[in-house]
Amino acid sequence: MKYAEIIAELKSQKNPENIAGMARFGISSHNTLGISIPTLRKLAKRIGKDHALAQQLWASGIHEARLLAGFIDDPKQVTKKQMDAWAKDFDSWDIVDQVCSNLFDKTPYAYEKVTQWSKSREEFVKRAGFALLAALSVHDKTAEDEVFISYFPIIKREAVDERNYVRKAVNWALRQIGKRNKRLNKEAIALAEEISRIDSKAARWIAADALRELKSDMVKRILARQKA
Repeated sequence: MKYAEIIAELKSQKNPENIAGMARFGISSHNTLGISIPTLRKLAKRIGKDHALAQQLWASGIHEARLLAGFIDDPKQVTKKQMDAWAKDFDSWDIVDQVCSNLFDKTPYAYEKVTQWSKSREEFVKRAGFALLAALSVHDKTAEDEVFISYFPIIKREAVDERNYVRKAVNWALRQIGKRNKRLNKEAIALAEEISRIDSKAARWIAADALRELKSDMVKRILARQKA
């Protein structure tokens, strides 16, 4: 499919009611068409991987076109420069999470960007650092436990950030690491307990929410089924 054809198809599916609904969940309504993720994924399958087309779609500035770009881009062709450029454009938490968990986490630079972006002053760039860490903890099946433990100081450092989209991402990364295996569950619980003692409303929320899940019977059952 060609760029103009894709943009025309996206615009033909504009749904004002969905846009309003998305806004209620904190999703940006700027240049948004109100198309669901499942619909975009179906379109992405029809298109296939196409790095050049992904760049065009991202440059359009259309919310759904950018989501689509994250689905169809080839992680093998993504550069550090592209990752930083797209991160600067992030303007909505769903764009951050989808791009990080469908594209950026598959690049060779993912862990490097966690370290870099977690220090950013920009809310959505910092969120991207932790969304990327959360995605890696789920998708990188070969990484050793020590890789994730090495990011604990960063999680603790940024747990005091009161901004909603940052604190939720820090919490997300901590929870996902803690659900990876029994050892990391124990280590993540210990970290959450440390964070709970920080004099910060954000830190206390992050810790309490993480501990609730990491100590839950459901997580215990899942981890118990894992092979030793």
